Amino acid sequence: MPLFSHRSSAVSGGPVSGGPLPSFYSSKPVKPSKPFYSFSSTRTPLPLLAFSFLCLFIGLAGTLFAVYAIRRNQPLPVFHCGKSVDTFRAFYSSDSAKLGDDSNKGLVDRPKLLGFVGIQTGFDSGERRAALRSTWFPSDPEDLLRLEQATGLGFRFVIGKSKDAKKMAMLEEEIEKYRDFMLIDVEEEYLKLPYKTLAFFKAAFKLFEADYYVKADDDIYLRPDRLATLLAKERSDSMTYIGCMKKGPVITDPKLKWYEKSGHLIGNEYFLHAYGPIYVLSAEVVASLAAARNNSLRMFNNEDVTIGSWMLAMNVHHEDNRAICDPRCTPKSIAVWDIPRCSGLCNPASKLKELHKIGMCSKSPTLPPDDV
Repeated sequence: MPLFSHRSSAVSGGPVSGGPLPSFYSSKPVKPSKPFYSFSSTRTPLPLLAFSFLCLFIGLAGTLFAVYAIRRNQPLPVFHCGKSVDTFRAFYSSDSAKLGDDSNKGLVDRPKLLGFVGIQTGFDSGERRAALRSTWFPSDPEDLLRLEQATGLGFRFVIGKSKDAKKMAMLEEEIEKYRDFMLIDVEEEYLKLPYKTLAFFKAAFKLFEADYYVKADDDIYLRPDRLATLLAKERSDSMTYIGCMKKGPVITDPKLKWYEKSGHLIGNEYFLHAYGPIYVLSAEVVASLAAARNNSLRMFNNEDVTIGSWMLAMNVHHEDNRAICDPRCTPKSIAVWDIPRCSGLCNPASKLKELHKIGMCSKSPTLPPDDV
């Protein structure tokens, strides 16, 4: 039986059966009236229903996003200074308490180091970075931090940017895995190496408080312990430029590799300057570069010549050290590369691994400071 009848009177106390019908009743069939609980207008619930569905949708979306955020691998935060990024800093800070340093809770603005080493690399140098991480450059963030604490040296791969979305995506995957990059805001092009080098020194100075800043290429075999010993030596001159110093004829033929477009400003022979694969600048020198306006410094075609010209203008002390350009591993070698055949190691991806297997390269003892 239905719970109500459309034939019932809508008036309280009205007749149900028997007796004459009131005048407003008709003996003709009428359409059933709407139940008494119906809304008088269908327009009233629409805003309420729409709002309810919107709230439900937002709630479901929020729940799904929370589940996704919890389940996915969370990327470590990075430390920014302007448009330069240190992808390792978050790990450095979070592990300071773990390794006994309670004073570095949270992000440190400029960690104090003996030296900061920027390994210059590019988008097509993935094999070189892989070879380095399998030899002297730690592949694990914890080992990288331990190396920093043992030597006082911070190490990062330094790379610019690319307009190629695929290359940038591959770089992001590598960053996610290793966290050992410094990203700088400059186009990654061989002809723009002087601009990249200046951007590196500016970024490194802002991100790290180091006594020395080292520019190194990704195709050399390096002994971090011996480099630290070299940098720890007492020096009377605060404006210091350390490297394998050289001179040579200025190349003015556009067909040759080391062509110098502005050679007429230099003359027939280059001034004294360090080879490009690795050299060191003291903090006071880098502070001057960091303060310089980008367009105020002359850029030559060759990066090592460009740096050398700035060093002449700044009246620095040139410290020649052949241990950082050794063609073979010796008891005193700090950096090994195939000088003068190649600007770095020839076939570096394979040569790095070969050198690392040689005990004289990887396992010989660190020298006392007086022997470097």
